[in-house]
Amino acid sequence: MARLGRPGMSDARKDELWERWHAGESISQISRAMGKPAGSVYTILRTRGGVYALPRRPRDGHLTLQEREEISRRLAAGDSMRKIAVRLGRSPSTISREIARNKGCARYRAIDAQDRAWYRAKRPKPCRLDQNPVLADFVRDRLVEDWSPQQIAGFLAVMHPDDPEMRVSHETIYKTLFIQARGVLARDLTKHLRTHRPIRKHKRHSVKGQIRSQITDAVSIHDRPPEVEDRAVPGHWEGDLLLGRGVTQMATLVERKSRFTVLVQLDGRDMITVSERIAEKMSELPSELRRSLTWDRGMELARHKDVTTWTGLEVYFADPRSPWQRGTNENTNGLLRQYFPKGTSLANVTQADLDIIATKLNTRPRKALDYRTPVTILDQVLH
Repeated sequence: MARLGRPGMSDARKDELWERWHAGESISQISRAMGKPAGSVYTILRTRGGVYALPRRPRDGHLTLQEREEISRRLAAGDSMRKIAVRLGRSPSTISREIARNKGCARYRAIDAQDRAWYRAKRPKPCRLDQNPVLADFVRDRLVEDWSPQQIAGFLAVMHPDDPEMRVSHETIYKTLFIQARGVLARDLTKHLRTHRPIRKHKRHSVKGQIRSQITDAVSIHDRPPEVEDRAVPGHWEGDLLLGRGVTQMATLVERKSRFTVLVQLDGRDMITVSERIAEKMSELPSELRRSLTWDRGMELARHKDVTTWTGLEVYFADPRSPWQRGTNENTNGLLRQYFPKGTSLANVTQADLDIIATKLNTRPRKALDYRTPVTILDQVLH
């Protein structure tokens, strides 16, 4: 079954995300705590319009997975339904119905039966506005007139004090707006809300006093040692992500003195993937070429301390919206667009492919190097 949200988010992790959201944590807080990009967190929340739902639990008395596994084993052993019922302490009719609705004795499988039972147990009740088209039309028309859900609910209570069929709570209106699966109120109607929010927020949600989209213990580019600025010493790098179509990307790193380029294949842009892959690739270089790395303010390198621990690279961060502070890297990314034009998907690009392209760049004469190649310059400084 297809998963909602970006790949890599298990059901257990999604449950944790929703519990954090329900507890009042902001998207940026959840992002940092779970090591996932804020965009991934938002994507999951939007699947239900930000509306928290209590975790589903099976009702008491229903067959459990363990009991279904026992049924499967007993059927394979040739036991009768009555014998299985006695063994489980269940009614024979319960066992009979369970087997009949799950492909019969010969094809009964415990996991399949459990999944079907879990799906059948949903039986979603139609929402109030779906059951009453007249009420739904009234709510829809008032939203278009920029009434708030609370104003609509209050007005209906005054106008129809004795008609419960023409009453609806403001919370139901919000849920029907934000949970598009209900299929009653179009998402476009949210633009008539005062906040224009695309998802519902809990009353405890607040970013007051919180650090938003900031990297813990980030060291500013202004604190770099002077040797980085004058390019006198090799081993100082600039880096960033080069994005492709969809959720595809690579990391690009260029050494400031020689313009030597390293490209890193990435399956995702979350902070764990980015930090681990950069550390792995940079560890292939001699230690004297691993002095510092200057990065954009992107949260993908929020685990910069791990990179420093694994590689020895001291990580510095440029100012927000200041690409000229990493001009060497920006120029290199421009050169890479010859091979990866904007709009190109990087999903099928392998590390071997990137190594070939990096070699092309590193063996190409550069005007900034008096038409020498990055490989030549690097070889000179190392020997």
